[in-house]
Amino acid sequence: MKAFIISGGEGTRLRPYTYYVPKPMLPLGGKPIMQYVIDNLKRSGIKDLIVTTGFLHEKISSYFGDGSKFGVRMEYAVEKEKLNTAGSIYAYRGKVKETFAVVMGDHLTNINLADMISHHRKKGAIATVALYKSTMPLEYGVAKVETGKIVGFAEKPLLEHLYNTAIYVFEPEIFEYIHEKDDFAKDVIPRLLKGGKKVESYIFEDVWFDIGRVSDYERLDELFKVVKLFRDLEIGQKL
Repeated sequence: MKAFIISGGEGTRLRPYTYYVPKPMLPLGGKPIMQYVIDNLKRSGIKDLIVTTGFLHEKISSYFGDGSKFGVRMEYAVEKEKLNTAGSIYAYRGKVKETFAVVMGDHLTNINLADMISHHRKKGAIATVALYKSTMPLEYGVAKVETGKIVGFAEKPLLEHLYNTAIYVFEPEIFEYIHEKDDFAKDVIPRLLKGGKKVESYIFEDVWFDIGRVSDYERLDELFKVVKLFRDLEIGQKL
């Protein structure tokens, strides 16, 4: 089974770190973010990978090569101009003949893709979108009012949100709904819904991080360093 790893963005919100290093190659715990993405794909048995790249693409291809050192097969689709998430796979229309996945090269997650794919096939959808379930407490109490009368009151209730993680499973038919330079969330999914196509959700609550800001990256980098330190100490004690 194939998976596309979308990695063509410039990571402008993470500058100055991304002036000379593409976002997927920023290090966390001694290895680039994309390596964690690849590790999670492997855990689900997905080893045939297509990396869509653009900005500083040679940094990615020179590190991963053909993927053999990492237990996968990798090829690269280099963008000569900005194509957006869906547009970056547009050139593969007619070349992909089976169910495939799309993930971001700069997100951290432990989502069980094998289970998501099984769910997708069971539901018979053209597309399945992974949604991350999270709750956020309000700072104030909330009243329920009917005809001017308070009929209920909740003190600092939890609001549930389902975030689009930009992790997708598609059938090959999806290429009929992709135009050049399209974005999956802004263009393709709404086009599917408008056309009455079945779009399924896969809701999970484990781990998902979109490292979108400098503060996010620096916080996670420190956390990974601490985890690595404790692992090294544990290994040293066993020796």
